[in-house]
Amino acid sequence: MSEPCAFSIGVVILAAGKSSRMGRPKLLLPWGETTVLGQLLGEWRRLRAAQIAVVCQPDDKAMQMELDRLEFPKEGRIVNPEPARGMFSSVQCAARWEDWEPGLTFWAMVLGDQPHLRPATLDGLIQFAKRHPGKICQPGRGGHGRHPVLLPEAVFKELAGAKHGTLKEFLAAHAAMVELAELDDPGLDLDMDTPEDFERARKMFFG
Repeated sequence: MSEPCAFSIGVVILAAGKSSRMGRPKLLLPWGETTVLGQLLGEWRRLRAAQIAVVCQPDDKAMQMELDRLEFPKEGRIVNPEPARGMFSSVQCAARWEDWEPGLTFWAMVLGDQPHLRPATLDGLIQFAKRHPGKICQPGRGGHGRHPVLLPEAVFKELAGAKHGTLKEFLAAHAAMVELAELDDPGLDLDMDTPEDFERARKMFFG
């Protein structure tokens, strides 16, 4: 299949979680010379994302200070008024947001706990999505779908009114549209939920 002429990606960084098992906000943890949030922003800028938005809790002063430090524009910050409803509520806030730029063809749903993914993994996922316009594209590991998930425009717009309880349920309802990009990155199997996970992720990425 030939690549389409246009490919333009919007990125949703999900940063409204409580990080209760970690004991402190995951995205504000140190990562090399920056933070986890800084790493994620840097990677998606490197991938030439056309637009990046960060979904935050209301009145999260520490997150706002870090976004300011990273010179992330205020107009790219989406507030989830009900973060206690879980990650899917942040996904839906992003889908309902009215300030997305025209012409985007895919949206990446980026978790706040994957700074350790290899750059080649994200590069491979982007190239895969370019070859599969109109499909839901996920990195695959051993036949299992992982994150980040890339949603084409029509599917992303469906999220706004979806009645599902989780993104997993939403994706299951659209299983016929899902394409897995098998990528050999052990980091896809690691959820950075605890301090021990964080140390494993750092060793995996930095060696």
